[in-house]
Amino acid sequence: MGKNRFIRNDSRGNATKTQELDLMINSSNDDSPIFGLGQCSLDYIGIIPAYPPPNVKCEFSNLHIGGGGPVATAMVALSRWGMSCYFAGVVGDDEFGKTILESLHNEGIDTGGVVTRIGHSSQFAFITAEPALCRRTIFWQRPTGIPLKIDEIDLDKLRSSRMFYTDGLHTEASVFACRKAKDAGIPVIVDAGTLREGMLEIATLSDCFIASEIFSKALADSPEETCRKLSDLGCPFVGVTLGANGYIALVNGRLIRKAAYPAKTIDTTGCGDLFHAGVAYGILHDWDPEKSLDLGAWAAAAASTEMGGRKGIPSTKQLKEVFS
Repeated sequence: MGKNRFIRNDSRGNATKTQELDLMINSSNDDSPIFGLGQCSLDYIGIIPAYPPPNVKCEFSNLHIGGGGPVATAMVALSRWGMSCYFAGVVGDDEFGKTILESLHNEGIDTGGVVTRIGHSSQFAFITAEPALCRRTIFWQRPTGIPLKIDEIDLDKLRSSRMFYTDGLHTEASVFACRKAKDAGIPVIVDAGTLREGMLEIATLSDCFIASEIFSKALADSPEETCRKLSDLGCPFVGVTLGANGYIALVNGRLIRKAAYPAKTIDTTGCGDLFHAGVAYGILHDWDPEKSLDLGAWAAAAASTEMGGRKGIPSTKQLKEVFS
């Protein structure tokens, strides 16, 4: 059994011995799943030369159809890298929902936590990718059915997991599951894409909370200030992804900032998902924070060289060659 050790701060940012946090990684219990709770989507992605002005027609090319969603895509990456994964979320009883579930089943992910809302639509996104500018624009619709409910969470599965991983979209369920995971001594990892209701409460319950640049701009005047604010909430490992500018993190009071890996970018969809998956993989393997973050940055760059968030996921062989 290994320990990935961080220090949990009190509300004033002071570390205390009684608040020392050990993320226990039991190498003899590799079959225990990572419990993911969050978004699962079907993504339609097309390449455009430049984002159009209003009232014009814009032709796209290279249509790509594939599964998406921050937690779902992270589970796909972790599953391909040899981790057992369980996913909880919501789909509708439409064709998109069937395709979403099939995409997860094909990756060996346990979808026993997915609830199908009868008579409702699944999450869907149309995404325009601009390779020349290394950016994409997402138009999305959340599931029309109600969010996952507390009593729809399999607590036995959660308590037997090795990590809880969420994006906070199902707010009430996510907060509840974070509390239960914390009570059970299970590390809580958060992909914070948007500063929505409940996210700061989730930060107080998290062991690793990494936000997007959009989240950061909504919370503070700079990524550094965002890191400090999140750290002051008691999370020992916080960070902000900055796209082509890399990332910044604050771990136990130590600031880490690095540039992005160079890449021939086609589509940035899923880059953040892969960054978070890489960090989670590092934590599960008892890596130090710098190495975990570096894996995340490397995986994100690899994802950007293909269309969609999953086609460019590096193989386990590539991962081990680079991070042996």
